[in-house]
Amino acid sequence: MTMSGQEVVTTYETMVGITERMLDAASANEWDRLAELEQECARHANRLKANEGGAALGGQERLRKVNAIRRMLDFDRQIRDLTMPWMAHLSSLMKSTSTERRVVRAYGV
Repeated sequence: MTMSGQEVVTTYETMVGITERMLDAASANEWDRLAELEQECARHANRLKANEGGAALGGQERLRKVNAIRRMLDFDRQIRDLTMPWMAHLSSLMKSTSTERRVVRAYGV
């Protein structure tokens, strides 16, 4: 079912709200909440992908869609800035644990 132009724009604007909440979750180190919100956003993106089709957008709708995409990209950049150090730390911890296990297996320490 093809979405109307208004439905398309509304969905993009809903996704802006979700990405803003994702930024709040990342800022508060609420990683489980961030993951939940990512899944919610992905559901909306999949809905758009499946149903946006060739929805004709008037000038105002097109502008709202472009603004929504720009805001989501800005929030995404801020989220990445917050999550990259955490991901690096997590990776370091995982490598350390893996090294520890190898030492224990090899030397029975």
